[in-house]
Amino acid sequence: MTDTGNTPNLRELNKRRTREAISHAATRLFIEQGFDRTTIAEVAAAAGVAKMTVTNHFPRKEDLFFDLHEELVGRLARAVAERAHGESALAALRRDCLTALDRHDPRLGFSGEDFARTVAESPALGARLRELNEQAETALAEALAEAVHAIPVDFESRVAAALLAAVDRAVFTEVFRRTLAGEEHAAITAAVSPWAARAFDRLEAALGSYAVREGQAV
Repeated sequence: MTDTGNTPNLRELNKRRTREAISHAATRLFIEQGFDRTTIAEVAAAAGVAKMTVTNHFPRKEDLFFDLHEELVGRLARAVAERAHGESALAALRRDCLTALDRHDPRLGFSGEDFARTVAESPALGARLRELNEQAETALAEALAEAVHAIPVDFESRVAAALLAAVDRAVFTEVFRRTLAGEEHAAITAAVSPWAARAFDRLEAALGSYAVREGQAV
């Protein structure tokens, strides 16, 4: 950071630009050639960097494609951690999911048809996506346990995380399926949002009063 603490310095900017250039080059090659047929060396050449630079930024080949993997893993936990006073974990996750659908958030499966097809055709990318979902559920369980003062993570927090993450995964899967079928983003949101809302509503009786943040709602 600079002395003001507000803007990144030149080194950080260059690092970010290099990472973005690598990610864009990799995505283009993966879509054109297929993920499994594209090598790290080809990505490095396309981005104009050394092979080691690619692996320094992206230790796993799959994360060259899922460059938002950290946000994918942390989104649900962050929604719980940032819930409003008087708001339950369920309400926070419901709001986050529906808002993400409205803005066609890539973290909820919105992508181009070519991107979706590349994932569908690669067992390695499919496996990585499942792994990211598992990590997201684990992070959510940890956030819920912290919210109810049950550290280390207790059984109830794990069950609640499994139920809540299941809704998010179902939404992601449906968004992804419809994207792969060539549907427009707006049409996907119109179809999926009511289903997502009903799914969260069905969990209200079980989790509506769970992990409510202490304090008055604003």
